[in-house]
Amino acid sequence: MAEYIVRCRNLVKKYGNFTAFADLSLDIEKGKIVGLLGPNGSGKTTFIKTLAGLLTVDGGVLQIDGMAPGVETKAIISYLPERPYFNNWMRVKDCLEYFADFYSDFDRQRAETMLSDLHISPESKLSALSKGTKEKVQLILVMSRRAKLYLLDEPIGGVDPAARDYILETIISKFDKDATIVISTHLISDVEKYLDKFILINQGKVMLNGDVNYVKEEMGMSLDTYFREVFRCSRNF
Repeated sequence: MAEYIVRCRNLVKKYGNFTAFADLSLDIEKGKIVGLLGPNGSGKTTFIKTLAGLLTVDGGVLQIDGMAPGVETKAIISYLPERPYFNNWMRVKDCLEYFADFYSDFDRQRAETMLSDLHISPESKLSALSKGTKEKVQLILVMSRRAKLYLLDEPIGGVDPAARDYILETIISKFDKDATIVISTHLISDVEKYLDKFILINQGKVMLNGDVNYVKEEMGMSLDTYFREVFRCSRNF
């Protein structure tokens, strides 16, 4: 039997009268790169924040590496939010110090190597960096932790196309082999060749959860094409 880093059963999350997801059940295997796909408002960010321990569910059972969400699960999760969160007065090296002080599993050498490869100076002030470069810095910091589960919410949305290949090939695909990466993204054509699995959700429900190769071999189309076919009439897309 496969080992799972995430197991969800009948999860419910509500915001007042709005239901973000209801009866959501799925498993995520260890050591996989998983694409979390769906149109705007489908529940992707809510689901990622729930895994990260930033939100609590209103019903159902969630286990991360066999544990209920809490201090222990937060220690093994490295989370990249959709929006930057560092203050603009900070320098890149201040961010390195912050992560080194806060996370015992932070590999500073790994971070410094990736910053150098992307020609980002540790002396640079965040206020002087472009939006895309700030995103690169945050992604490098998140992926430089030795975590078991990486949760990336739109990690390359503001990154220039020239840097995407480096990020996807070097930062994401060459992660620790026993770790799992969940990537929420709209840029499916850029990431699909790096994905092992995908989870397709809409209106808080899992529509399909499986191997990327299944779509290619059984349906005869790319994952990006399949996504467009499924949601071509959706007003949310």
